[in-house]
Amino acid sequence: MATKRKSDYFGLSYIVSVILAIIPVTAWICGFITRLMEGKIIAAIIRLFLGAILWIIDLILMIVSKHILRLINC
Repeated sequence: MATKRKSDYFGLSYIVSVILAIIPVTAWICGFITRLMEGKIIAAIIRLFLGAILWIIDLILMIVSKHILRLINC
């Protein structure tokens, strides 16, 4: 049995993650919570204040590469 490849938002499928990324409010909230769950407090704060700008980047990257932007990886 083939396993489904998981995407960035909480391990959800690619289609669900794209739908969440299309809606600005859910993309902003999911991006913020995802960073907090990863333990990246600074990245979560940046997401909180630059959510509108990063939403466009996340949407494009989710569609093209199936991953959201990792601004700070540490």
